[in-house]
Amino acid sequence: MKAAGIDVIRYGAGEPDFPTPEAIVNAAIEAAKDSKNHKYTPTVGLPEFREGIARKTLRDSGYEITPDQVIVTNGGKQAVYESFQAVINPGDEAIIPAPYWVTYPEAVKLAGGTPVFVTATAEQGYVPTLEQIESARTERTKAIIINSPNNPTGAVWPAETLKAIGEWALEHGIWVISDEIYEHLVYDGVKTAHIGALVPELRPQLLVLNGLAKTYAMTGWRVGWMIADPRVIKAVSKLQGHMTGNVDDIAQCAGIEAVNGPLDAAAMMREAFDRRRRAIVGALNSIPGVSCVMPKGAFYAFADVHELLGRPVGPQGTVSATSTDLAEALLNEARVAAVPGEAFGMPGYMRFSYALADDDLAEGMRRFKKWVEETH
Repeated sequence: MKAAGIDVIRYGAGEPDFPTPEAIVNAAIEAAKDSKNHKYTPTVGLPEFREGIARKTLRDSGYEITPDQVIVTNGGKQAVYESFQAVINPGDEAIIPAPYWVTYPEAVKLAGGTPVFVTATAEQGYVPTLEQIESARTERTKAIIINSPNNPTGAVWPAETLKAIGEWALEHGIWVISDEIYEHLVYDGVKTAHIGALVPELRPQLLVLNGLAKTYAMTGWRVGWMIADPRVIKAVSKLQGHMTGNVDDIAQCAGIEAVNGPLDAAAMMREAFDRRRRAIVGALNSIPGVSCVMPKGAFYAFADVHELLGRPVGPQGTVSATSTDLAEALLNEARVAAVPGEAFGMPGYMRFSYALADDDLAEGMRRFKKWVEETH
């Protein structure tokens, strides 16, 4: 629709709307001029980058790792895929708390495993209880994936919850895959807790996924990593060696600059996201039939739209049976694009990214409200 010249306000993108910091870009430019970066390099990543990630982990996560516990991947998504390939065999089950990021269940299925969902409601802050998780465990449970700060809800899981999950996983011999890509995007004085620091004994069966994309506005650079026991890294490096080989060296050199540098750009983005977070949640809650809890992390508002389903909405009186139908109607009639909750295992909700310009954010919310209020 945008390509056709239609004015659409897009809340769908899961990426910062800021440019990559200049120092990081300049490091890439200089790297591109150096012929040593024009060749194959180790599949696991440049030694200097793995060392930088180890230092960054101590700084940000609060525990020490060694470079041989790191593999650099083509974006965080390759780390997700490879983590399940490493620990899941056909017939195994992986517990996935819902709402979840869309790739998790598909990555489990690609490994021959079965996703088992545990749904945490808005009333519980989208954070599952240990009782819920334990009730989903069977003799086939091999892994659990956790994601805090969370996509799509923006929930930040309390340290007590993460500690309890870590101890539970230890007791039952279950792998923990922790996606921490939004670690620096938290608000209201909330701190991101890291399960590897909370439960040190868990580290031999812990896979931590992270990357440059969200913290440094580098989604298009495709640089992520996995932190795990060296035996896991060795297995994953074999897989990656046959899939892609090394990550682009120029992007890795940019990554070296990023992880060794300050977090000033992340702080600037967080300030802007915080402003937009308050604006979008206030706007959503002013729309009849829509409710939204205040997220504590990431850059998503996860709105409950159940009251808009099964009844006429909008000037054309469109009746939507599902949040997918509602998202389509909102796009076609009000020119507002959001992601329906079905994508995240949570029908009846819609995800709005607030990683867009303040004026666009306000205009999109105005359109959404006007569309609902003009219902006949």
